[in-house]
Amino acid sequence: MPGENLSRDEAHERAALLSVDGYEVVLDLRSAVGDSDEPVRTFGSRTTIRFRRTGEGTSTFVDLIAPSVTSVTLNGRALDPAVVFDGSRIAVDGLADENVLVVDARCAYSRTGEGMHRFVDPEDGEVYLYTQYEPADARRVYANFEQPDLKAPYRFSVTAPEGWTVWSNGAGEQDADGVWRFAETAPISTYITCVVAGPYHYVTDSYTRGELEIPLGAMCRKSLAKHFDADDVFLITKQGFDFFHDNFDYPYPFGKYDQAFVPEYNLGAMENPGMVTFREEYIYRGKVTQAAYESRANVILHEMAHMWFGDLVTMVWWDDLWLKESFADFMGSFVNAEATRFTNSWVTFANNRKSWAYRADQLPSTHPITADIRDLEDAKLNFDGITYAKGASVLKQLVAYAGRDAFLEGARRYFKRHAYGNTRLADLLTILEETSGRDMKAWAKSWLQTSGVNALTPAVTYDAEGRITELAVLQEGDELRPHRAAVGLYRLTGGELVRYARAEADITGTRTVVAELAGEEKPDLVLVNDDDLTYCKIRFDADSLATLRAHLGDITDPLARALCWSALWNLTRDGLMPARDFVSVVLAFAGRETDIGVLQMVHAWTRSAVTLYAAPEWREEGGRLLAEGGLRELRVAEPGSEHQLTWARFFAATAAADADFQLLEGLLDGTAKIDGLDVDQELRWALLSPLAAHGRADETRIGEELTRDDTASGKRHQTRLLASRPSAAVKAQAWAQVVESDVLSNALVEATIAGFTQPSQRALIAPYAEKYFASIERLWAERSIQIGMDVVRGLFPGLQDDEGTLAATDAWLSAHASAAPALRRLVLEARDDLARALRAQACDARAGR
Repeated sequence: MPGENLSRDEAHERAALLSVDGYEVVLDLRSAVGDSDEPVRTFGSRTTIRFRRTGEGTSTFVDLIAPSVTSVTLNGRALDPAVVFDGSRIAVDGLADENVLVVDARCAYSRTGEGMHRFVDPEDGEVYLYTQYEPADARRVYANFEQPDLKAPYRFSVTAPEGWTVWSNGAGEQDADGVWRFAETAPISTYITCVVAGPYHYVTDSYTRGELEIPLGAMCRKSLAKHFDADDVFLITKQGFDFFHDNFDYPYPFGKYDQAFVPEYNLGAMENPGMVTFREEYIYRGKVTQAAYESRANVILHEMAHMWFGDLVTMVWWDDLWLKESFADFMGSFVNAEATRFTNSWVTFANNRKSWAYRADQLPSTHPITADIRDLEDAKLNFDGITYAKGASVLKQLVAYAGRDAFLEGARRYFKRHAYGNTRLADLLTILEETSGRDMKAWAKSWLQTSGVNALTPAVTYDAEGRITELAVLQEGDELRPHRAAVGLYRLTGGELVRYARAEADITGTRTVVAELAGEEKPDLVLVNDDDLTYCKIRFDADSLATLRAHLGDITDPLARALCWSALWNLTRDGLMPARDFVSVVLAFAGRETDIGVLQMVHAWTRSAVTLYAAPEWREEGGRLLAEGGLRELRVAEPGSEHQLTWARFFAATAAADADFQLLEGLLDGTAKIDGLDVDQELRWALLSPLAAHGRADETRIGEELTRDDTASGKRHQTRLLASRPSAAVKAQAWAQVVESDVLSNALVEATIAGFTQPSQRALIAPYAEKYFASIERLWAERSIQIGMDVVRGLFPGLQDDEGTLAATDAWLSAHASAAPALRRLVLEARDDLARALRAQACDARAGR
């Protein structure tokens, strides 16, 4: 058997052979609590699959990853597990027209967030379980046909420890025997089935619309209950249901709607119908900005959109992952802007989500939105900025191209025509052509079936009186696309940079004249892609760039300002603007940025500019300027404001001088005070982090902080800070814990890696570059794909930013041409980031001469 990595061809062959009538899954989770003498703690899993043979052939395989299989029975005939089970698949032959397969197995609890994850709360010792499957980890919990196009109804039964509550996709109740039994689901795919179990804190509500009533639930660990603002979660949930029912004309089809905030979660959230799971970091333990609440609302709405895009109608194979993720990502911002208090969510989208897309679309691994997904490893890596954020950006372009009404009518027809089924790109395009009257195949060929991002630059000529004689938009890129875009003209008026003219145009080919703007007075700023209608990198003419250097903070419109910040960052990443110049603009204008989400993004970019893109000889100076600027803005920020909190975190992250550290120590011990700044527990960890990384907080001091905050979050912070200390022995221990051992959970692996890789410790971690390349192929083979991805990405020696590391990376790629394609992709991406950094550093160095 080929093993765990199911290929597209195998899935297509299996789908042609059979159809599934239903699953009955019986789980015994009582082993989750108490001591265990097993080498790997396991639980009982008994699966009954009823399926029909619909094609030619008498043999197939069932997916299951488990330490052991007790019995396999096909149509009453016992099969020898030692013969038919290879660790990841069960071979079955002698199929009849109608079949009943029963598999008894012992499945393993997970510490990696894949399958049935088990977590022990350090605060009270309680045990919590939840499942996470996408794209293919349901097979770690029960035997199944693990591919999205073999949908079926499911009926779960779960025996749990006394005092626990269990949830699944359908409504459930505990019978007299103590077994939790759940209603049969509608036909759904394996990857969105779900079980959540444990002593969770559970809050209920309901959503009513006419005769439709949806029971609502929200849950978290008991020790987080005091922080859980379930009322706001329910508010956004109800606003989302209102929007989707108003616009989709298809009632929510999955009965109840529970939302579980769970520990050590690898993702943001997962759209299991009736039982959505979220990372518990969306429950805020301290003061956060409105950007955090907006982000949570976006995720809630993103997952709710999946109930229709993805759960009701599902892609045939992972090639068309975008059919659910791009739509959900688009809908998260669309609904946030139109149905919730976060009316500026398109500003966040332009500044944050699209930044993710631009980066991904310039990597060597970039791919069309409709990707070529050969197998499950490909699928796992394609949950990326292309599938999500670029796809959402392209859908925003589609709304501008086809019209909002045609887009929403297309969605309505799509759901009704394909309910509980599986689709491909052509199915959606057919419907959109019906509703828009446009040739969607040509649009799709340009936008969905090609890769790369275009750059749009204005070229303007003026007459002797300073009026525009011609404004053209120049398009660059390997694939020139049709863009429906707006061009805005801005001028300084009374100290403000405001728009006085705007024109929309269809940008095609290498040069497009925007005739409507001829005759307008000379602008101070020409903004291509004003209002962010299309997906492109914005470039500027020389006059506009000079205006931004001097007046970016004078732009009154928050979306236009966000687009300019993003464009300047892209220039910096592309080695077209020196990092020190970007830093100068930030220090001049970030203090005037009113949108808190934009400010937080600009802070992150600025730190990256100094860490990655500044010339090494200017790096220390750049860091000093950031810390000084951060402290200056912290002291003048409105007391108690979210801007003050944001600048406090930025100052802590950039602190590098003795005086900086003394202030942080004073804020922690109470001898220093900044009016209005509430130093809560989460902020305490942020203030302590640079002290640990610079050797001013030792193991004892970090332990004292854990004593104050002996929680799951506190443990993650402690782990990160311990690994961040500037000691060779500390780095050796952290490396061994992550690379040589698999004892740590997924969350603690992530925390250890974050602590290990400190920009101020380049020389200290330099010896690990060679060790990295010697270890990654073995590690990839031995670990789960999630942990493998975390380690390969997180420990790449990108901070050893010189030609030697680039050569070592090229040597590994050359010597490992036959390594797993997914592993090679990760290394290629890291190499590209390093090469980009070196180009940007060269640009910055030239500016310093």
